[in-house]
Amino acid sequence: MTLLSTSPARTLRLQPQDNVVVAVDTLDPGALNGSGVEARVRVPKGHKMATGPIRTGEPILKFGQIIGFATQDIMPGDWVHEHNVEMHDFARDYHFAEGAKTELVLPIEQQATFQGFRRVNGKAGTRNYLAILTSVNCSASVARFMAKEVERSGVLDDHPEIDGIIALVHGTGCGIASKGEGFDALKRTQWGYASNPNIAGVLLVGLGCEVFQIGRMKSEYGLRESDAFRTMTIQETGGTRKTVEAGVAALRDMIPAAAKARRETLPASELVLALQCGGSDGYSGITANPALGSAADLLVRHGGTAILSETPEIYGAEHLLTRRAATREVGEKLVSMIKWWEDYTSRAGGEMNNNPSPGNKLGGLTTILEKSLGATAKGGTSTLTGVYHYAEPVTTKGFVFMDTPGYDPVSATGQVAGGANILCFTTGRGSAYGCKPTPSIKLATNSDIYARMTEDMDINCGDILDGVSIEAKGQEIFDKILAIASGEPSKSEALGYGDAEFVPWQIGATM
Repeated sequence: MTLLSTSPARTLRLQPQDNVVVAVDTLDPGALNGSGVEARVRVPKGHKMATGPIRTGEPILKFGQIIGFATQDIMPGDWVHEHNVEMHDFARDYHFAEGAKTELVLPIEQQATFQGFRRVNGKAGTRNYLAILTSVNCSASVARFMAKEVERSGVLDDHPEIDGIIALVHGTGCGIASKGEGFDALKRTQWGYASNPNIAGVLLVGLGCEVFQIGRMKSEYGLRESDAFRTMTIQETGGTRKTVEAGVAALRDMIPAAAKARRETLPASELVLALQCGGSDGYSGITANPALGSAADLLVRHGGTAILSETPEIYGAEHLLTRRAATREVGEKLVSMIKWWEDYTSRAGGEMNNNPSPGNKLGGLTTILEKSLGATAKGGTSTLTGVYHYAEPVTTKGFVFMDTPGYDPVSATGQVAGGANILCFTTGRGSAYGCKPTPSIKLATNSDIYARMTEDMDINCGDILDGVSIEAKGQEIFDKILAIASGEPSKSEALGYGDAEFVPWQIGATM
């Protein structure tokens, strides 16, 4: 015997044309939603229920957009998920630049402010780190030894204005081609971190015989040794112990210059915000992502920059971005990246719909189209002013896009290399992530995960389901961005995250 619900269960219809609703709470068989449709089977919270008959082959509509196609006849009240939905290609009209608008940027005297570090090159930092970068995995242990030795010595105890010394190590740098897109991406990433305004000084350590040669990078970028940039290799310095000693000495020499930095009042237009999502669920595109999009719009209005990324996670929703492109050329550049990814995945024997993870699906996401529509909401509504390759320096103000994988550490690494000095990360399943040198602000999509992982989450966006407006939550996020940019530690920083999340994108063969 099935006990019928005595009151309508909470569901959300996101657009009038949608043929599914989202279950805010778990729907048991017999439960009625607000429109009077009775659940035929159990529908988990965050998942979708059909509100009318959907015949085999007909599109499933959520957000007013196609998220997939029925593989069998679906009845009103049925649970709609991967057991009865598939994805296949369909025509999309890009409407290049038709929705572009002139952004109204506040005069600098009306812009919000934060307390940041003004660098000699004019850029603004939100943190003040010394960093040890490695040219190759073979020098990773030596870099970590250096950082541990400096930390053990206590030399930074008298310099609270320095946030720490971080060893940013990685798993590549050799066994790769010495030219081409893979090498170029690594080169951009290394130099992007070395020049990120959150880093006051860099020690670059190599082995000596690797493909990624330090001397070549110095030559191509016109770099010279200084109190903010030093280099060495293990082979030339004389082995592990001597290199660690030399590295520690070099870092000690760099501390006085880094310690001179002081926070000062800077306009919000100096902020470059990385937009990330991970461990997404059925609420991501309803709560945290659009709220972050609202905060991104606020930042753009205050003259700042917001970087949307994760190309596989805008797949199927790119037509919403091309309409907002400032010019046709900007929109076409984005589409060319989508086509590159289609070719890239097919060469590897994959497909774009492989992206939703098991956790995404447990949380209610069925296809990459549905995930992408929700992920794109992080970009708000501002005009798309620029499109960048991975780790390319972002020089355009406003809302921009950077081509990256959907894997969060790799994507964020590219954004930080591009100049991001603050980061917001939405999660529904509860991603454990932090980022150095750029502080990461975690936004929970639902109140359950916020309560369960409150030590990891900075803001709860689940209360949007209880009536808090997207605009109010966007303002809350914007205020938190300013506070953390001014030195307030984010939850992930307080937990010590960020040392292991430097993951450059490895494109091409490892030989």
